[in-house]
Amino acid sequence: MNQIEVMDLVKIYPARRRLFECWKQDLEPSAATHAVDGLNFSISAGERVGFLGPNGAGKSTTIKMMAGILQPTSGRVAILGQSPHQQRIEVCKKLGVVFGQRSQLYWDLKLEESFELLRRMYGIHPADSQRRLNRLDAVLDFSSFLKNPVRNLSLGQRIRADLAAAMLHNPPILLLDEPTIGLDLDSKKKIRNYIKEINLQEGTTVLLTTHDLDDVEWLCDRLIIVNHGKMVADDSIDVLTEQIAPEKYLVVDFDAAYELPPELKGKVHKQEGLTCWFKIKHHDSSVPALIADLSAHCVICDLSIKEPDIEDVVLALYQRKA
Repeated sequence: MNQIEVMDLVKIYPARRRLFECWKQDLEPSAATHAVDGLNFSISAGERVGFLGPNGAGKSTTIKMMAGILQPTSGRVAILGQSPHQQRIEVCKKLGVVFGQRSQLYWDLKLEESFELLRRMYGIHPADSQRRLNRLDAVLDFSSFLKNPVRNLSLGQRIRADLAAAMLHNPPILLLDEPTIGLDLDSKKKIRNYIKEINLQEGTTVLLTTHDLDDVEWLCDRLIIVNHGKMVADDSIDVLTEQIAPEKYLVVDFDAAYELPPELKGKVHKQEGLTCWFKIKHHDSSVPALIADLSAHCVICDLSIKEPDIEDVVLALYQRKA
């Protein structure tokens, strides 16, 4: 069963300038903005999906419609078979949502009071809530500022607290919009590990939108790429990588000056001093034979395989037409 279904989804923001203002100031009226323009995709239980695109591509708007914050202009969103904007309370109980630039915490309350209020809203038993908070604290380390008002938290502290709040009710679906923004490297690593752990152990479905491609590479198996509100690509990372960058490189460091025979020179991608890059296909079975040929003609000091850079792959996908 698909836990998330997006069907012909459209969100149009009306023109910002009134016609009278344009006439008075001799301005052109602004055209309506198609923030999301006919998106279709589905996500099954337990998938970890990266939802990517350049700034203004429609990612956050789509997630807000999935969370019931915005109502679609047309089309439909279903979360576990329910409409987020028509059955918002029921759907919110099944979602954990984090917007890195926005907070669901209560600005003037202490952090522990925000957690208590959320516990009561979701109807969580106190013992279950405490067990969950203890487990989250082991990863996110928020116990030292539980008694601080949310308004006094730093950006990193607030994001860690927001992540805990989103996972407090153990939702089957996580919608994460820039969840690691403002965090140090150690916190990012812990959060990635925790998200992956709950996905593997509890089958939590994860939809992640971020500009941090380390998050994507660590967490996601599938990518959905959008641009100008339209679908650009939807497939596994491995398949998209092979489409965009069908070759990887065997990088060889030679011990001394070398001269390659003609049959090997044709496989050279580039040379820098005693280092040589050879192009190879992703599933090329001739790599051992290539290494043996090189060893027969030259003294090898070191060698390694360089995979395509996910940043280059994603950038190329951004530049695709919908």
